[in-house]
Amino acid sequence: MNWSEFFSMGERAFYVWGSFGAFGLAIIVEILLLRMRLKKVTEKVKI
Repeated sequence: MNWSEFFSMGERAFYVWGSFGAFGLAIIVEILLLRMRLKKVTEKVKI
C-alpha cells in the first residue's frame, strides 16, 4: 500500500475525509461554545 492509495481510501476519500473534517469542525465549535458558557458563568458568579 502506498500513500496515494491510503489518501484515496479505495475511492471513498470524499466520504472518509469529509467525515473527519465534519468531526473536527464539530469539536472546535463545541470547545468555543464551552468557553463562551464558562465565561458567562464566571462573570455571573463574580457579580
